[in-house]
Amino acid sequence: MDKDTVLAHILKPKGMSTLLGGELPASVINNCKYISPLTDEIQVSGKNEEDSLPSLDHAILTALSEEKKNVILNGPEGSGKTTALEKLVVDWAKGEHLQNFSYVFHFRFGELNSLYETLSLETLMLHHPGHIPPESLPLVLKKPEDVLFVFDEVDQCKESLDPSIHTLCSDPTQATSLSCLVASLLNGSLLKGATFLVATRPTGCLNFVSGTRVHVLGFLKPQREAYFNGFFTDPAVAKKALMHMERTVGFYDICTSPRFCWTVCSIYKSLMDAGAKLPEMLSQLYVDILIHLIQMLSLNENSRTELVLALGKMASHCSLDQHLSCTKEEMDSFGFQRFPTSVDAFFQVYGDQSDRRVFSFHSQMMQQFLLAVSYFLDKSTSEGVEKMFKEHKGRAKFLYVFLSALSEPDQRRPLETLLGELNPDRITDFRSWFKSSPEMTLKRYYKDQLHHCLHMLHQAQNESLVKEIITHPARMNLSYGDLSLQDCVALNYVVKCLGEIEQLDLRGNRIIQKEQAEVLAPAMSLSCEINLTNTSLLTGAGPHLASALSRGITKHLTLSHTDLRDDTFKILSAGLRDCKLQNLHLRGCSLTDASSEDLVSVLNSGTSQLCVLEMSFNEIGDQGLMKLCKALHSPHCKLQELELQGCKLTAASMEALSAALCSGHSELRKVNLTQNTVGSSGVEALCKALQHPLSKLQVLNVFDNEVTGECCPHLMSALMSEHCSLSELDLSVNDLGQEGALLLCKALHRPTCPLKNLSLTRCELTQSVFKELGSVLSSGTSQLKTLTVGLNEVGDQGLKHLWDAVAHPNCLLEDLDVEMTGLTDASVEDLCAAIRASKTLKSLELRNNLLTDASVPALVRVMQDSENMLEMILKYNDFSEDVFEMMDECDKIRY
Repeated sequence: MDKDTVLAHILKPKGMSTLLGGELPASVINNCKYISPLTDEIQVSGKNEEDSLPSLDHAILTALSEEKKNVILNGPEGSGKTTALEKLVVDWAKGEHLQNFSYVFHFRFGELNSLYETLSLETLMLHHPGHIPPESLPLVLKKPEDVLFVFDEVDQCKESLDPSIHTLCSDPTQATSLSCLVASLLNGSLLKGATFLVATRPTGCLNFVSGTRVHVLGFLKPQREAYFNGFFTDPAVAKKALMHMERTVGFYDICTSPRFCWTVCSIYKSLMDAGAKLPEMLSQLYVDILIHLIQMLSLNENSRTELVLALGKMASHCSLDQHLSCTKEEMDSFGFQRFPTSVDAFFQVYGDQSDRRVFSFHSQMMQQFLLAVSYFLDKSTSEGVEKMFKEHKGRAKFLYVFLSALSEPDQRRPLETLLGELNPDRITDFRSWFKSSPEMTLKRYYKDQLHHCLHMLHQAQNESLVKEIITHPARMNLSYGDLSLQDCVALNYVVKCLGEIEQLDLRGNRIIQKEQAEVLAPAMSLSCEINLTNTSLLTGAGPHLASALSRGITKHLTLSHTDLRDDTFKILSAGLRDCKLQNLHLRGCSLTDASSEDLVSVLNSGTSQLCVLEMSFNEIGDQGLMKLCKALHSPHCKLQELELQGCKLTAASMEALSAALCSGHSELRKVNLTQNTVGSSGVEALCKALQHPLSKLQVLNVFDNEVTGECCPHLMSALMSEHCSLSELDLSVNDLGQEGALLLCKALHRPTCPLKNLSLTRCELTQSVFKELGSVLSSGTSQLKTLTVGLNEVGDQGLKHLWDAVAHPNCLLEDLDVEMTGLTDASVEDLCAAIRASKTLKSLELRNNLLTDASVPALVRVMQDSENMLEMILKYNDFSEDVFEMMDECDKIRY
């Protein structure tokens, strides 16, 4: 293969650079302007993500050096695939890379579609510009391991390349369709052992091909900076243009495209040279582009209108039929006969013979914009907007937002100056749909449709329309997805128009970076509640969230299961010192005792209004809690609830907590110590606070804390104290035993005992304890309204004491939980009698017991007859399907 010929062919300019098509690859390479796009494979951990992304060139060369037979480049239009592939072939021809291949055949499908209907492999090779003489072809075919095929624009293949739908060929001389030929090559039926490098848009057309897949990202910030500095001779102008593109609403998600960067630079330069204002919206950008292209053609108003309508027909055809290209015959049917010299401005054209040429849009974005313009420009009234959306559903992502923008007088006025008045009937029809559709979307909380709604409202740039469609109180639920920068821009615009929203729910969003947080900060500051549960909040986002909190109205912030770590929380705490936040949830945020110091500074700030702090499943340990206790001594601290489940606490920090509760300054009403190891000595320390006159503690949870009956004498004394204000106590999953539990019952008998809710699940309770609990409930002195005693195997005999108590007129119990206590059908008569006699019981938890079908009729009847009972839970008993229908008759039974 003659490398010099290959090199000359690639570097020879073909056509000219266009506003939409971008600079020609040959021009980029010849003028040393090439900047490699990036791929999404992170190479190095612990660095900024952008610094760790390999270049596309590096990713391709690495894959090919590993002797991979198939390498598939997948990236959106304009992401730099074509230029990168041509640069790769140029480097091979210059002897710089891939020298293990003697033959490199480079093809673009757009050109192949215009040249061939059927062909053989030999024909394909012989017509390649590398000048392989026919006599050398057998040698090439005998050494397929020396051959590299580079296929670009594979998504433009008119037929599927799936080998399962073709009769594959193995003969290099056999003429077949282009799709069958390429399918045979990729499948290995033809020239087995050759290597293939193929590039496609993300259409799924190569899902069946095995090999290394490389996702092309395009340009990130460093590449964009280099590109703009190369385009504009004045660094100040380059910086201004780049900042405007990156910061201007609507451009964020597409400015990674090198082709889009070319388009923006070109139109910006034209506008700057004319002293015109740069566009502020995506739709305004495309209005400027369309006006610029049409003005270049020197057409009158009627001709301009006819051209745009023809462009719209082609755009609709490509969208509906999923065609990326059209033939000359199809173009004529759309009405392009009158504009033979106009198409180069809008299309990529392949082929030299006029009747064999094919045409395709450079940009799907421009295709959808033209579809929107032509829809409003069409003076007929035959097609309503509902029909149009139904036809193009899932095929025109930006059609909605372009229509929304063009429906506003200010946004369409520049086009009407050039094309004449748009169809008022179609605009009215769209506006009617626009006002009703988003309203229903917001009521139903369909996430994808909500995104569309926000983007349409944003592009419309009509504050009164936002307020008309979204009524107070507004709740924005954009959870569990990838919130793009463009989504953030649209959301921020809508929230700013509203002035205030009730809730902003962003939980489950995988990445919230610095740029996204910066854009969202104003919206966050206007949100009463923000939910960021299970998000990836990167360090750079911290200052913007802190700023939003410090100047905003947020009262409730949830960051649970977000990997903050101490460094990000330190940044965030700066905004917590002076804000209106009342509830802060930091469950499972990888915090340590170091973060406790930052929390102390917040709680002691004098301006903090924090009342509820959730710190569960953070390894703050005893040192962290001791630091927090210092804040509880401060008169500035307003904390009322402290959640510390699974925080590696022991008895060592309980004295400090007890002292804080007794200080006279602590406002703490609730402390949750679930799943720590404070033990009996820790509970003993807390009992000092429970009977102190200055303690305000009302709820204490020591579920699963390795507590034994040793602490029960101290608990009894505390509960019998005249100063005790504890109304809720959870001692579940602790080995209290019979002796300890009986001491608790002794305290419960006292008329002054304040307990209303008591949980003793799996506490090794006996029938004697249940007997005493029954006595407490029927004593007339107990205030207990909720009792949880599940997972204590006392059987029917033990439970009878509770049924008798529930039936007693003195019993105030409303909720009773006896899960997995050994309840059988033998108890059902007493159970039903208790329900009938009780004037207070509302809920009964009976799951995981031994009830059978025989009990169901009586249970259904008593629940249907009872006015007080609201719920009976019968899950996981020994019922058969025969009784399900019977239980369905009572909507108060859960099974």
